[in-house]
Amino acid sequence: MKFTELPLSEEVLAGVEKAGYTDCTLVQETVLPVSLTGKDVMVQSKTGSGKTAVYLLTILEKYSRNNSSAALIVSPTRELAVQIEEDAKLLSAGFPDYRIGCFYGGVGYKEQNEELSSGLNLYVGTPGRLLDFAKSNKLDFRCFDTVVLDEADRMFDMGFYPDVQSMFAQMRKSEERQTMLFSATLSTKVRNLAWKYMSEPEEIAVQPEEITVKKITQELFHVTKDEKFQLLLSILKKQDPSSCLIFTNTKDMAVEVAKRLVMNGYKAEYLMGDMPQSKRLKTLDRMKEGKLPYLVATDVAARGLQIDDLELVVNYDIPEDFESYVHRIGRTARAGKSGKAITLACEEYIYGLEPIENYIQMKIPVVWPDEIGLEKVEDKSAGYHYHSRRPQQKRAERSGERRKGSKQKPVQRKSGGYEKPVRNDEKEYAKLSKMSLEERMAYYKSEFGGESVKKSAKPQAQRVQQQKKSVENRKKPQPAKPQSEAVKKPQPAKPLEGQNAEVKSARKGLFARIKAKIFGE
Repeated sequence: MKFTELPLSEEVLAGVEKAGYTDCTLVQETVLPVSLTGKDVMVQSKTGSGKTAVYLLTILEKYSRNNSSAALIVSPTRELAVQIEEDAKLLSAGFPDYRIGCFYGGVGYKEQNEELSSGLNLYVGTPGRLLDFAKSNKLDFRCFDTVVLDEADRMFDMGFYPDVQSMFAQMRKSEERQTMLFSATLSTKVRNLAWKYMSEPEEIAVQPEEITVKKITQELFHVTKDEKFQLLLSILKKQDPSSCLIFTNTKDMAVEVAKRLVMNGYKAEYLMGDMPQSKRLKTLDRMKEGKLPYLVATDVAARGLQIDDLELVVNYDIPEDFESYVHRIGRTARAGKSGKAITLACEEYIYGLEPIENYIQMKIPVVWPDEIGLEKVEDKSAGYHYHSRRPQQKRAERSGERRKGSKQKPVQRKSGGYEKPVRNDEKEYAKLSKMSLEERMAYYKSEFGGESVKKSAKPQAQRVQQQKKSVENRKKPQPAKPQSEAVKKPQPAKPLEGQNAEVKSARKGLFARIKAKIFGE
């Protein structure tokens, strides 16, 4: 179906033409005929299916019929909110006076306050900042006749369920507004919210979140932890991607990988949740504009980010949550395009592989470096490890002394972090590198509990044993400490004025017991 076949006004179609849209995607073809009638919809659809255009075109068509309408779009992340704002500005090209505002935390309130006071037609924002403005009476949720919840499941996973309930409690009655809910999965929480705050929503399942994306070429490399970055360099040299998104499980590792890539001549930066918002947006803009070919990120970038023509996704760490694997690799092969996803499986995160393969119902093809002719590349960052600077470290650095009670050896500061001694595990890793896949997997299972999904049983058993020993030690009678000369002979108590006979007698008995305990009398 083409967009011209839908009941859209000329102004709305002008925006569609400017965006370069001609044919509807499956979710657009299925949902738009329903949503354009003003009916509530609850849509299950995967990311990258074109659902953003569904609710934006519905909102714009309602505005073309009634210029006084106001709409609210709630997003789980700041990055997705900004992406929605950009798409809305493009599709609203046929309405020169259409005003859009975006509201999220991590930045100052001044500019956003000015946007609110100027009057808007479309409000896009994250739950926390929207509620902040509502509490200060700068935003009234009753003014919205159209409300959209995008990526509802992700929003609830991030703990925004009470915030979303609070917002709906301050809105008009469900019969007086149109509510559209979009989610990759329709969980119990999502359905409960729909039943409570929506008016007879029509449930539509179009292209639900696929367990795996068919057009993504997936590869898995088994590698030791210390060899991982060396292998990454070899892969990047062979693939030579124009754009690459690398995922790590921790913030420190994201910084470390990005810095080591820079040391090896790659133009790379990192992205994480606690970065200043202005820096995060600038980094994303540079990536989208093609000025930044390599971005290392935590799972904050796994959902909601739309980077056109992303050629390669690398799971530097196997994700600990099996669903995150699908969201990570889903950053590539968007809008019907092909892409590639490479996963590096080391001994630290190998326990996450089995749940992923059970979830996607397939074995990720294993590739060995020598079979595809990967060349070993010189690592100019060999031995570098990053550690985020904690407040205690900063104070110790200023005073030139180690923190009291710390058993950690002093670390030498390097640019942007700390250098720590590398563990001497060369013999162990050399042994692993010579193993076959079956031998290595057997080793991983014996050492790290491959049958367990989340935690190895061995560390847990060790912790339990240590706790038992600690309890037993506390129960053992402790040897009497040598008494100092000062306490061998108790001094006679000084009489206190005003004491009655009962108190004096009790005190006399107390000292008698103390004397007997000390001298064994």
